[in-house]
Amino acid sequence: MKIEPIVVERDAFQQCAEYLKSKSWTRVLLIADQYTQKAAGHDLAGQLTQAGINVKTCLIEPDIHGDVKADEISLVQALIAIDQSLDALLAVGAGTIHDITRFCSDKTGVPFISIPTAPSVDGFTSVGAPLIVREKKTTFKAASPAALFADIGVLTAAPPEMIAAGFGDMTAKFTSLADWRFSYSTAGEPYSEEAAAITEKALWQCVHHVEQIAAKEEEGIRILMNALIESGKAMLLFGQSHPASGAEHHLSHFWEMEFIRTGRPQILHGAKVAAATVLIASIYKKYQSEIEKAGADVTTPDPNFIAELLKRVGAPVSPADLHIEEGLVASSLQHAHRLRDRHTMLRFLNEQHIKFEREVLQ
Repeated sequence: MKIEPIVVERDAFQQCAEYLKSKSWTRVLLIADQYTQKAAGHDLAGQLTQAGINVKTCLIEPDIHGDVKADEISLVQALIAIDQSLDALLAVGAGTIHDITRFCSDKTGVPFISIPTAPSVDGFTSVGAPLIVREKKTTFKAASPAALFADIGVLTAAPPEMIAAGFGDMTAKFTSLADWRFSYSTAGEPYSEEAAAITEKALWQCVHHVEQIAAKEEEGIRILMNALIESGKAMLLFGQSHPASGAEHHLSHFWEMEFIRTGRPQILHGAKVAAATVLIASIYKKYQSEIEKAGADVTTPDPNFIAELLKRVGAPVSPADLHIEEGLVASSLQHAHRLRDRHTMLRFLNEQHIKFEREVLQ
């Protein structure tokens, strides 16, 4: 699935208009929320209109907590706004808006274009759409974008917590790659050296430029955004999320579903993943001897190193930083591995009836 072009420049919106004209796409629908419309939608719509493109806008409405969710209500709102006269859908936003749009694109057959407004997640170029259906988070295979246009000025102006979330989503690759190698070597699960190499290179690009990212320097934000794109492309290449999602993502999804069930406001995906990554790395380090008994040739990541990186960008490093209580953490460590049919190290430890000590839950 070719995504072309991928543009991360200051004139990205102008290039988007030129791309649409080159495809003879003259009727488009912008899918955004009130914040992403202000951050980029208005400017983008203006430039497209000047280029002679007919632009409609669908603003996804928030729930009672002010959260925009990729749930049944939002999906229906977007689907109602789509008609077959449209040439393209433009996802103007971050992860949630993209999940809504890619699902609608897949179901209607109308291609979509990615317009990221913050370097906050790695799912811009993937086909997976994590959706909330009947209060359960399930990832559906949907559509990848035809092209991506990210305005570097918009990305640099994104809230610091969203940039920290994007960095958190990238540091998760320390544990996701370790889990993937473990599942391959102990359970024979599919593996791709190429996809793993793409992901690992993107991860270390972020690590080596953490100070520029933390300072919101344009080059640092460009590196982070490109790393997130590369991570998404690795998932697209492999066909599943294994390169970028392991036990740390399973914990995050478990916490999110509990928040939905109890009516609590949502937390940024990358923030939950950041805290979960340090926790999972700590568990893997503590129970390294048990993991080695499985016969896997896996080096588990250093939790202290990961935590220090996250602190530099202002990301959370523990569930407590996100006010996630100890009981929920304990429950997630026992049950979250069941959310995906993958042989992660967390699944293995549970199968060995390991009782996680209280000190790792805090």
